[in-house]
Amino acid sequence: MSSPRRACPVCTREIAVVGGRYARHDPPGRRSGIELISCPGSRRTAPMMAPAEKLFDPEEPPMPGQQPLF
Repeated sequence: MSSPRRACPVCTREIAVVGGRYARHDPPGRRSGIELISCPGSRRTAPMMAPAEKLFDPEEPPMPGQQPLF
């Protein structure tokens, strides 16, 4: 299973989110020399995704034709 991907808030690249944080990644573009430089958005806490929709609304009255179980 692959990790969900979201846009990095710093470099806007699509980055995997692992354990609620953006994965470590290089900034876009070519590197100069042999230095390894991480994007400042690496390991930053990712915002929570939207909560899942509820299948049933407990406040909504039952539809016609439904009968209570008990």
